[in-house]
Amino acid sequence: MAHSAPEVQEGRRSRILDAAERQFAQQGFDATPTAVIAKDAGVPKGLVFYYFPRKVDILRALLDERLPTHPLCQAGDVVRKGDPTGSLLRLARRLRLGEHESVVLRTIIFREAGTHPEVRQHIKRLREGLLEVTEAVLDGALERVLDPVRRRQAAHTFVAVMLDEANARRYDGPVPDLAGAAQIVSVALEQT
Repeated sequence: MAHSAPEVQEGRRSRILDAAERQFAQQGFDATPTAVIAKDAGVPKGLVFYYFPRKVDILRALLDERLPTHPLCQAGDVVRKGDPTGSLLRLARRLRLGEHESVVLRTIIFREAGTHPEVRQHIKRLREGLLEVTEAVLDGALERVLDPVRRRQAAHTFVAVMLDEANARRYDGPVPDLAGAAQIVSVALEQT
């Protein structure tokens, strides 16, 4: 069965991204020559440059295509009025931050954030999207209007725990208690 030209091109491009993801995770972005990516992908080196004129374009494609920054759900999908703890937990379950990107890609993100502005900007956009959806969940779940500063602080706290939980999975270490964090955040907001 013959494949169409776009399918063949997309397959090659995807193999290049897969190879780059593996190589960047093992050796780091700066230490990985494009020739190694091409060899790992099983394509000529020139094809790497056809799809990605500069090596940094490969990194950008990995970030944009394999680590989304947009909210992965809408607040209304998880909010239950009067149940902030449960709403936060439903948000965490829906987001599944530890599952969306591979361990390999997370390794690249944490390794390269200090030296590549593209990675830092991507992480900032992701975090801002998480904060916004968490604030919307809190607004929808609580029975009263929150002070915007307190709401933002609470969102920062819960987002930090969700990100820590996703990162802990990377190391197979002890995982933070999301339920406990959701309850602490909820109780603190209900008492103020």
